[in-house]
Amino acid sequence: MTIEDNLRPSTAASVELTIPGFRPPGESPQREEASPPARLPRVVRLMALAVKYQEMVARGELRDYAEIARLGYLTRARATQIMNLLHLAPDIQEELLFARPQTAAPALVERDLRAVARQVYWRDQRGLWRRLRHAGR
Repeated sequence: MTIEDNLRPSTAASVELTIPGFRPPGESPQREEASPPARLPRVVRLMALAVKYQEMVARGELRDYAEIARLGYLTRARATQIMNLLHLAPDIQEELLFARPQTAAPALVERDLRAVARQVYWRDQRGLWRRLRHAGR
């Protein structure tokens, strides 16, 4: 085999190109793609962020909340507000983290949970949480 043989185009090669939204004539249209998943409420995402940051602190990747604030481009006060979500009773945290977009209360905001997280006793937190959920907030 010579170099010239390698340079000659092969007749067996083929190229297939797919262009989104284009279908060749005679082909039936494909089923429409599913809509993107519903977005979770912000408070659910903040709860997950607090858990993630706490894990990073526990592993020694971050030293303190001030470093969390710098990493997340937040004020120290805002970083503390987010991290205070970790003071919620474990079952409340779990309900937030595993909420489906359809069942999560979209009107529930982090500010509403501050009063709940300030309660020292989980029993009191659960009572406030039930009232928040039933009030539709």
